[in-house]
Amino acid sequence: MLQVDLTGKTALITGATGQLGRVMARTLAKCGANIIIHYHGNEVKANELNQEIESMGRRSMIVRADVTQFDDIIKMKNSIAEHLGHVDIVVANAVVQYEWKSVLEQPLEDYASQYDTCVMQSVYLAKAFVPSMIEQKSGRFIGINTECSMQNTPGQSAYVAGKRGMDGVYRVLAKEIGEHQITVNQIAPGWTISENDRDNNTEISEDYNKSVPLKRRGTDQEIANVVAFVASDLASFITGAYIPVSGGNVMPAI
Repeated sequence: MLQVDLTGKTALITGATGQLGRVMARTLAKCGANIIIHYHGNEVKANELNQEIESMGRRSMIVRADVTQFDDIIKMKNSIAEHLGHVDIVVANAVVQYEWKSVLEQPLEDYASQYDTCVMQSVYLAKAFVPSMIEQKSGRFIGINTECSMQNTPGQSAYVAGKRGMDGVYRVLAKEIGEHQITVNQIAPGWTISENDRDNNTEISEDYNKSVPLKRRGTDQEIANVVAFVASDLASFITGAYIPVSGGNVMPAI
C-alpha cells in the first residue's frame, strides 16, 4: 500500500502557529518528519506545538523570525543548521492579515505587506535553504497560495497581487532548480474550515457552499494532506504546479 512517508526528513513551516500551519505541522510529523516551527509573535502557541510534536517521537524546535527581513531568515537558517541540520522541506505559509477594501480605499502599505510576505518571503527562503538542497540533490519547496489569485474578487486586490507575484517566483524557480531534483509547487486552498470555525460553529457557509462543485468548504486537514503528499516521494515528478484544494471552486485552464 502506498503511504506518505517522510521518515528522516526535516520540514520548516513558516507561520506554523497559525490555523493552517498547526495542522500542517502535526500532519507532516505524523508522516515521520522532524518539524521546525516558525513563529513571529505567538511564542506560547509555538511552545505548545513543539511539545505536541516531540510527544509524537519527532525532533522539533521553534524559531522566531520576521519573514519579511532577509537577515532574520538567515539567522533562522543558521539556528536550524546548528540544532537540526539540513532542511529537506520548506513550506512558506506565513502571511500578514489585513482588512480587505476596494482598490481606491486600500491603504498603500497593505500592498507592500502582501508583496513582502508573499513574494519576498519566498525569495528569502529560497536563497537561504535551496543551496543546501542543491548540494543534497533533493528537496521540496512548497508555497501556500490561494484560490483568490484566480478569482479576482472585489476587495482582494492587495492579496491577489501578492499571491500572483508569488506564483511567478515559484514557476521560474521550478525551472531553475529542477535539474537538482528539487520540486517547487504551490497549494491553493479555498475558504477553509479551521479550529476557529469549529469553536464558533461557523463551518457552514451556505452562499459559498453553493458556489463550490462539491457543495462544501474544505478542511484544514484536507489542505495539510495535500502538503504532505507534495512533500513526499509520491510527488517526485510534480513541479511548477499550482494545485487548487478548493472542491472545484477554481479550475485552472489547460
